[in-house]
Amino acid sequence: MPMTIEDKPLAGRRIAVPESRELDLFADMLIKRGADVLRCPLVSIHDAPDPQPVLAWMRELIEQPFDQVILLTGEGLRRMLALAERQGDGLRDAFVAALGPIPKLTRGPKPGAALRKVGLRPDRVAVAPTTEGVIETLKGENLQGVRIGVQLYGTDPNTRLVDFLTGAGAQVKTVAPYIYADDVEDAQVDRLIDALLAIEVDAIAFTSATQVRRLLQIAKRRDDGEAMLLSALERIKVAAVGPVVADELRERGINVDLMPESSFFMKPLVRELVKVLG
Repeated sequence: MPMTIEDKPLAGRRIAVPESRELDLFADMLIKRGADVLRCPLVSIHDAPDPQPVLAWMRELIEQPFDQVILLTGEGLRRMLALAERQGDGLRDAFVAALGPIPKLTRGPKPGAALRKVGLRPDRVAVAPTTEGVIETLKGENLQGVRIGVQLYGTDPNTRLVDFLTGAGAQVKTVAPYIYADDVEDAQVDRLIDALLAIEVDAIAFTSATQVRRLLQIAKRRDDGEAMLLSALERIKVAAVGPVVADELRERGINVDLMPESSFFMKPLVRELVKVLG
């Protein structure tokens, strides 16, 4: 039986869908309804592409606890915990239990907040939320032979901190649980902005506040890029999956054209898009 307009209510519509954990599911629901989907990575932080070194670091902390742990970001700890949860076999609980009694130094408040989420707390906070602040906090301590686990940020090896620690005689084990978006992804965001400025899409559907912030961050690199983008978005239907995303959009001066009324998930968002664009 041939498809009817009721089967493909979004036929002829092009919808920009920023990257999310459920991107494929969301995109497929729109494609089945006839939409042409423009996908784009609007997440600036990703898990480390190879999880094995991260898992090995966590298992070493469990089996041979470090004498000290330095946590530079809350993002890193959250991603380690999420990886341990996905790995199963009680790894997350074992990791949290082993981390508890180890003296923990945090670079700033965010790693401390991540610790408190799992019932732990930092033993010390750096005198300033920088690498230099961490070094200043540890200066004068006897670190000879001390085993220190260091959670890095992004792919930065933080040679300044590691060199200080090893120079003081410490044995350092680093872990990098996440990476930042690369130039290739930034170029993809630029292409999305080009499509939005040219009004080549009928709608853009945001599923996280992070996506909104990153889109505007990349737009700001252009001359008058943010103002031009905000102007273009006035002529495109802007969808938000829920009130948190909607609030972020409105705070940035972007009008929200549609949002599910009560159930803030992908399927209700698709229904709203069909209602408005179908």
